[in-house]
Amino acid sequence: MADHLAVTTTIDSQSAAEELARAAVTARVAACAQVEGPISSVYRWQGEVTTDTEWRVLFKTTAARYPELAALVRARHVYEVPQLVATEIVEGGADYLAWVTAETTPGG
Repeated sequence: MADHLAVTTTIDSQSAAEELARAAVTARVAACAQVEGPISSVYRWQGEVTTDTEWRVLFKTTAARYPELAALVRARHVYEVPQLVATEIVEGGADYLAWVTAETTPGG
C-alpha cells in the first residue's frame, strides 16, 4: 500500500461536511479536507433507487492514520452506512506529501 491516501465520503449537508473536515484535521487524522457540493447522488438503498443532494469531503492522510480517520468518520456520520473510499496517492509533490505526513503525526 502507498504511504499516502485520498479518502472520500459524502454526507447530507454542507455544515455536516465542514464539521467532519474540521474534526479530522483537528484530530490530526487528515492533513486537510476539501468540501465539494452540492452534488447529486443516485443509489440503491433498501430496494429503492434514490436521488439525494450530498456534499463530498476529500481528506488527505497517511495510510498509517487511515484507521483512525475511518473511525472518526463512522462515529460522527449520520448515515447508517457511510461511504469511505480510500485511493492510494501513487505520485505527488514530495514537499506536499511530506507536509501531509507532518500534519498527521500525533504531537507534530
